[in-house]
Amino acid sequence: MGVQQQKGFDIVFFETANERQPVKDFINNLTKGEQREISADIRLVQEGFPIGLPLVRKLKPGLWEIRSIIRDGICRVFFSFVEKRIIILHAIVKKTQKTPLKKINTAIERLKEFKRLRK
Repeated sequence: MGVQQQKGFDIVFFETANERQPVKDFINNLTKGEQREISADIRLVQEGFPIGLPLVRKLKPGLWEIRSIIRDGICRVFFSFVEKRIIILHAIVKKTQKTPLKKINTAIERLKEFKRLRK
């Protein structure tokens, strides 16, 4: 599992059963500037949670999003907490007001899978 430790919470990127890290793949396909912006926002949450809007918004019980402004819209990085760690679950670039329920459900399913694989 990809763990990055600094002060604050540890960051863990969700890994699939075949050891892919979809959020890292997503971020790596963005420009270097966008990667820096998103990484800086994740670091702010890591070191200073709880943080509210405009950076962090609670979506559902146990599920939040980091809202990073990038060239093509707003990147949403969905995350949760497990055992004092921030689990990065899913990421999208959103251009509309409402976050698609399908994307939220992807994050929820990944959290369930993360917890199941941890047992």
